[in-house]
Amino acid sequence: MTTEGSAGRAAFGFVFVTVVIDMVALGMIVPIFPGLLAEFRGGDTSSAATYYGIFGAVFAAMQFLFSPVLGSLSDRFGRRKVLILSNLGLGLDYLLMAVAPTLGWLFVGRVIAGITSSIYGTAGAYIADVTPPEKRAEKFGMLGVAFGLGFILGPSLGGLLVSYGLRTPFYVAAGLSLLNASYGFFVLPESLPPERRAPYRWRNAHPIGALHFLQRRPTVLRLSVAGFLSMLAHDAMPSLYVLYTSYRYHWDARTVGLVLAGVGVMSMIVQGALVGRLVRALGERRALAVGFLSGAIGMAVYGLAPTGAIFIVGIVFTAFSGLANPALQSLMTSRVDATEQGQLQGAQGSLTGIASMTAPIFFTQLFALSVGRFATWALPGLAFLAAAL
Repeated sequence: MTTEGSAGRAAFGFVFVTVVIDMVALGMIVPIFPGLLAEFRGGDTSSAATYYGIFGAVFAAMQFLFSPVLGSLSDRFGRRKVLILSNLGLGLDYLLMAVAPTLGWLFVGRVIAGITSSIYGTAGAYIADVTPPEKRAEKFGMLGVAFGLGFILGPSLGGLLVSYGLRTPFYVAAGLSLLNASYGFFVLPESLPPERRAPYRWRNAHPIGALHFLQRRPTVLRLSVAGFLSMLAHDAMPSLYVLYTSYRYHWDARTVGLVLAGVGVMSMIVQGALVGRLVRALGERRALAVGFLSGAIGMAVYGLAPTGAIFIVGIVFTAFSGLANPALQSLMTSRVDATEQGQLQGAQGSLTGIASMTAPIFFTQLFALSVGRFATWALPGLAFLAAAL
């Protein structure tokens, strides 16, 4: 049973604020983390880059492993406890990284961050609990706005704070996460009453169990495969953007940053203002197809654009690919029982983790080949064309 009216709106408001604050905290860390690694490695940029890749892979691996765990725990004990404890753990983890005396302690911090940041599946399950099926696409679109807003504000705030010390953003991120946990403790209602909870079963609380969960539901499995391929293609952009635009269009750091901010703004406009209307007008299946097709066209434009101006045109198409995930989430959440929403979101979190681990290696290697061994093909955008495919 879903919650409507002011109580449902208030509950969604908390989840929205939770995701914004979490993404602001994460966004503050992203731009300064390589510098902190370089500090630990005595200023050796090459060594810092190697460790940065390792830390990123470990972060994604923790999400792959623990998204099903948190999803199953939320089905058993309720969403509220998992959301609050995840925020608490993330806040304490940022404190650990702020005071980490060695690279080993910093590594421990990234492991914990990967585990506790698997909160987003639980946030998705909460939305499914409190939102009628016909309004879920719109709400999941607003959750996308929260991600975009957090990533726009976070790096900017981190850039300002770093002038007070390389570790200052970690302290502020810790404060935001702990404040969020306190806010949830006093304000957030539980969305999953005891009579709708499922027993905790270990066989469901790991990635293989999550995949079996999907396998037993063929329609959800097919939708999940489509979502995974879309996520893999989507991750070509963060994996390649700086390398590709610097190489092909000779963009400086200012241009890279401005265009990236434009990507975030376009995404927020589509997901915040248009998703609900377009899904209602087209229906979830057509909206899903339009979103996937728009993403493919956008990636093809990126790969073929001879100038930076044409590359920017592709941003409009990829922004409309934001139709896909809300429609996909709405279709999937309506095909599982209320007691299984956490398992579903946990399974999706594992697939996202696989995409996050695979995309940087796959697309950067394709780019390296396209400008190296196969440079005579004159296809520096080969990796984006693969993403379009």
